[in-house]
Amino acid sequence: MTVPTSRRRPRVRAVLAAAVAAAGLGSGVLGALPAAAAGEPLAVQYRNGGSGTAQASPWLKVVNTGSTPISLDQVKLRYYFRSDSPFAAYRYACDWAVRGCANVTGTIGTINEPGAAADRYLEIGFTGGAGTLAPGADSGDLQLRVHRIDWQVMNQGDDYSFGAAQSGYADWAKVTATVAGVQVWGTAPTKPPVPAGPVLFDDLDYTGHDDPALAAHGWSARSGGGGPGVAGATWAAENVTFAKEGGNSVMTLRTSTAGTAESTRQSEFHSQAMKFRNGTYAARVRFADAPVTGPDGDHLVQSFFAINDLKAPNADDYAEYDFEYLPNGGWGETSNIFFTTSWETYGPEGSDNRYTVSRNSFAGWHDLVLTIDDSGIVYYVDGVEFARHETRYLPERPMVIAFNQWLTDLAGLTGTEARSYEEQVDYVLHVKDRVLTPAQVGAAVAAYRAAGTSFTDTVPAP
Repeated sequence: MTVPTSRRRPRVRAVLAAAVAAAGLGSGVLGALPAAAAGEPLAVQYRNGGSGTAQASPWLKVVNTGSTPISLDQVKLRYYFRSDSPFAAYRYACDWAVRGCANVTGTIGTINEPGAAADRYLEIGFTGGAGTLAPGADSGDLQLRVHRIDWQVMNQGDDYSFGAAQSGYADWAKVTATVAGVQVWGTAPTKPPVPAGPVLFDDLDYTGHDDPALAAHGWSARSGGGGPGVAGATWAAENVTFAKEGGNSVMTLRTSTAGTAESTRQSEFHSQAMKFRNGTYAARVRFADAPVTGPDGDHLVQSFFAINDLKAPNADDYAEYDFEYLPNGGWGETSNIFFTTSWETYGPEGSDNRYTVSRNSFAGWHDLVLTIDDSGIVYYVDGVEFARHETRYLPERPMVIAFNQWLTDLAGLTGTEARSYEEQVDYVLHVKDRVLTPAQVGAAVAAYRAAGTSFTDTVPAP
C-alpha cells in the first residue's frame, strides 16, 4: 500500500554523516529450553486462556507421567512474568478448576535476581481437598488469572512463561513444578548474558541537552529550522530533557505552540552517524493523547524512526522506517492513528512506501521493536507483530536512529492559548545484523541494566 502524497508530508530531517562496515554479531540472550527429562513424575501443560490487555490468563494442567499416585497438596507450580513497573502490585484469581477453586491456592512472589528474564511469579498450590493424581491422569483445567491491582495494562510480550500462540494445551517447560519441594519439571528463568558483538545500547542517563556526554556518545539534540512540520517553526534543543522516573532514566521531548509558526518549538534527538542498517532496533516509548499544559487538538506526531538522507528527489537509495503516533489525527485523519511506515523514496514524482495503521489510542508506554534483514521488515508493538513489509523496501544505505515530536500544521486547533505536549523514551537499542525477538530485546536490556551498563556502542563507525 502506498501513502498518497496528500496524506504524508515529505520529511527533511537535520542529521547525517557517513556509512558503516558490515560485521556479524553473536549473542546468546536466552538459551533453548530442554524437553522433559525421562523419568520425571510430572509434566505441566499450558494454554493461553485469553488475549485481554488488562490481565494474564494462564490455564494449566498437571499430568502424572510416573507410575505411582501423587498427592496434589505436595505439588507447586510457578508461572513467571515481568512486572510493568517496579511499584506495580498484582492479584491472583481462579475462575474455574476441575478440582475446585477452593482447593487451589495462588500467591504472587518476587525474584530478586537483577537481569533475570522475570521478576515476579504466580505460585499455584493445592489443598488436601484437591485429592490424588493417579498415574497417567491429569488435574483437569486450572483456569487462572493475574492482573494489576490498579487494573492498568499488563504487557505480556516480555513475560517469560507467556505463549501468545498457545491456543491449546501442550507441555510447557517455561512453567516449573515441584513435588515436596523438589523441582521435577521445567526451567526457571535465569539472568541472561550481556550481548556480544556490534551493538548500541543507551539507557539515556544524561543531565540535559548540553551534557558533553551526549556528543561523546554520538547523539545530538536538534536546533534551528527546517522540516518536517510547520514552516517557520523552531527545533529547540532545550526541549530535550532527562530525569529519573520509576528507577530508570527517561528522556522527554517537548513540543509547544501558541498557534503561530513563531511560537512553535519542536524537538528531535538523533544519532550523528549514519551507521545503522540491518538488524534489530528497539525502544520503550511513551505516547500521550493529551497535552501537559493548555488545550488539546493540535496535529501532533510522536515518533521513533531510522532514516538516511534523500540525495535527490525520488532517489532510489533513500530509506526510512517509522513508528508514528498522531493522537489528534492529521494527514487527512480526524482522530488518533498509529502508523508504521517503510519508505523507498519520495519526491515530486510521488512517494513509494508501505504502511500499516491502527486507529486506536496508543497513549502510554510501549515496547517498539523493528527488525530488518534480507527476508523483510517487521514491526512489533508490545511483543506482538504489528506489520510485515516486503523486501522491496529494504535499505540500500546505512541510517541514523532518531526520535522526534512535531506539528504537521496549525489547523488542528485554532487560538493563541499556549499548550505543550510530551513524548518520553526509556532506552534505545540496536543490534547489528541480528534479528532478536521482543522477548530477547527485553532480556538484553535487563542484562545491561543488571550489569550497570548505561551506555555502550560497538557498532563500527564509517
